Amino acid sequence: MAEETNREEQSTKNNKGKEPKAEMSFLDHLEALRWHIIRSVIAVIAFGVLAFIYSDFIWNSIILAPKSNDFWTSQMIIKVSNFFGMQSDGLNSKPLELINFNMSGQFMVSIWTAIIAGFIASFPYVVYQFWSFIKPALYENERKHASGAVAVMSGLFILGILFGYYLIVPFSIDFLSSYSVSEQITNQINILSYISSVTSIVIAGGVSFELPVIVYFLSKVGLLTPRFLRRYRKHSYVVLLIVAAIITPPDVLSQSLVAIPLVILYEISIFISANVVKANLRKLDEI
Repeated sequence: MAEETNREEQSTKNNKGKEPKAEMSFLDHLEALRWHIIRSVIAVIAFGVLAFIYSDFIWNSIILAPKSNDFWTSQMIIKVSNFFGMQSDGLNSKPLELINFNMSGQFMVSIWTAIIAGFIASFPYVVYQFWSFIKPALYENERKHASGAVAVMSGLFILGILFGYYLIVPFSIDFLSSYSVSEQITNQINILSYISSVTSIVIAGGVSFELPVIVYFLSKVGLLTPRFLRRYRKHSYVVLLIVAAIITPPDVLSQSLVAIPLVILYEISIFISANVVKANLRKLDEI
């Protein structure tokens, strides 16, 4: 009898702090998830339409800007070189002309870039929607510890986007547009190829910077431990270098610019995982 009472008290203690939504049926959860997805899609479309309306500004001031020698990154390289008494023309000193082969090419590119811009702009709201779906299933203390999840994920994503845009993209354009196997071959860059390279690098940067968040949740559910991360640190560094090589042109400078932040994020992830494991052990001791 005493054991049954203890079980009931423990069950009440464990369920304390959960919202009623956590007790919904499976179909109710699916219905709630459907509406969160619908709201996220609406937000992406809304920002996408806005991006399409202001496509002139997005194309001329954002997308096409990194290919210019007047871009911020290029000008900073020139200023730093001059400060140390060195001569530099910066990046993309030779004009890069883009061409279009297809009748509907520019229109389709405008549509896809608007969708991508809509996703980037609405990312904090999309994260908030999925967090709103997960949050009711957590205990009160877990919600407190993860209260800044939306801000952290959004901040890391935007930081990764800016990192890819201001560092990786201009170096990639400078290298790939000027590389030639023969003087008899002229580079004529298709607009589809250009936008594909820019968006893939930028999105890859945003996703890569989510590594600490991914490690946090994997450590929370017990799939990852700091011991595992430390044990396979060297292997992980090799994987990170491969990732850096994939999303950057094949030159050492660009790969280093990507690999170094990824290694730093990996070390931060070990620290995060260690804290999560310690917190989980304290909970087990309290039970």
